[in-house]
Amino acid sequence: MFALNLLSESTNEPNLTWLLWLVLGIFLLIVIVGWLVSNKKDDEPVAAPSTPAAPAAPAAPDVLKKLEGIGPKVEGVLNAAGITTFAQVAEADVEKLREILAEAKLQMMDPAGWIEQAELAAKGDWDALEKLQDELKGGRRA
Repeated sequence: MFALNLLSESTNEPNLTWLLWLVLGIFLLIVIVGWLVSNKKDDEPVAAPSTPAAPAAPAAPDVLKKLEGIGPKVEGVLNAAGITTFAQVAEADVEKLREILAEAKLQMMDPAGWIEQAELAAKGDWDALEKLQDELKGGRRA
């Protein structure tokens, strides 16, 4: 008897089918609007920033220990001074490098040979760098 009551339309409960359709309609409307908005953002050209251009991201640090005469301690000192790439070593002034080393109490180091090596390393000329390093002793010409 209970099963027959579920199937018959003559129940005393209010018909809430319209509420189900309303909820479904609102859901579909939200999905469609979201899809349209997301597609519109992809089609819009990217506007140029109105603020001055941000400085370029710093180059990835190089392993300065690849240069003859630079060990882990000196590499750390140079990195702390902001010198992290072969190009920065190549462009550095020898006297400035000496000052950095003196501040770290590494006065006995001679950075003069590092610049020539760093120029080759910055260019990626590893064969020439290896040949030069064969002629050096502790980063200095032998």
